[in-house]
Amino acid sequence: MNAPARRTRPGPARLDEARLETELSLESPLWAAVPGVEAGVCAAAEAAFAAMPDRPALAEVSIALVDDAAIRDLNRAWRGKDQPTNVLSFPAPPVAIPGAPVLLGDIAVAFETTAAEAAAEGKTIADHLAHLVVHGMLHLFGHDHIEAGEAEQMETIERDILATLGIADPYAGRDID
Repeated sequence: MNAPARRTRPGPARLDEARLETELSLESPLWAAVPGVEAGVCAAAEAAFAAMPDRPALAEVSIALVDDAAIRDLNRAWRGKDQPTNVLSFPAPPVAIPGAPVLLGDIAVAFETTAAEAAAEGKTIADHLAHLVVHGMLHLFGHDHIEAGEAEQMETIERDILATLGIADPYAGRDID
């Protein structure tokens, strides 16, 4: 049995900048059909990290690109919801080890749900994936969208980050009641 591809990509090389190390795991072969998937995920994670004013000098995030079956299992185990979802974030407990990266946590993104949402919204899978990675990163930094005010703030941050990547506003044209 082949192990899933694992890649670690360091963030910016300048010593005066905060740096994010992204460990990317392609757990589902379905993601291989998305052009530039690895670079796109890393760019989205790095853009979200760079936008956080409280980011540590050196951090690490683990991102797993999975299928709906895997994310359904995670959703059932951790949230008690027996259904697939697009993205899940698991913040790491704060632990400071001198000289070691701060572990932000783990993000999992499901292919089939992401692809279906992208198609329904007229977006590319790559752009929607970038949005979900940014969304997941914001959760790792403590942002949430349970309350309306929180949701608006989170969406504004997402729009701003995605704009730096050349990705259109994912909420444009949405009906708001």
